[in-house]
Amino acid sequence: RIVKAGEGCPKCGNKLDVFSAIELGHIFKLGTKYSESMGARFIDEKGEEHPIIMGSYGIGVERIMACFIEQHHDEKGIIWEKPLAPFDVHLIALNLKNELVAKTSEKIYNELQQHGIKVLFDDRDAAAGFKFNDADLLGMPIQIVIGEKKLKENKCEVKVRKSGERFDVEVINLFTEIQNRLSL
Repeated sequence: RIVKAGEGCPKCGNKLDVFSAIELGHIFKLGTKYSESMGARFIDEKGEEHPIIMGSYGIGVERIMACFIEQHHDEKGIIWEKPLAPFDVHLIALNLKNELVAKTSEKIYNELQQHGIKVLFDDRDAAAGFKFNDADLLGMPIQIVIGEKKLKENKCEVKVRKSGERFDVEVINLFTEIQNRLSL
């Protein structure tokens, strides 16, 4: 039979809650089926030999990630926390045909990488809107946007994916700003 919400627990009597969940791990009691065929035995405290009672225990890494994403997303996509994020920063270069954008993006990418910051560099020849939507969908903790307009002022835009906060940072101060944001 199927348990219904509000029924009493057969062991303690407390009311049961029914809700959807994801199986993260499992335990299967295998008994002696495999240990007998393999001859895996132990000797008890009385000196008697018995087949080992086996179990199978598993945890699904993929399931853990799916659970995390289920709890950390919005209508735009995933919102990774730094410890689990595949990359710390999503570097978005707009119009790499512009020499200043290309050189600055490459310099920022190399500097961040040299300091152990994992960077996903979007250097595709695609429209800004596509890049922004993809960046939100992928959900790295910090997005850095390098574009012609801001570079004329020696600045770039930084976006914190979790809060949606956007602000301009002088390129010369970018590394320090990113380092501070990632250590929060």
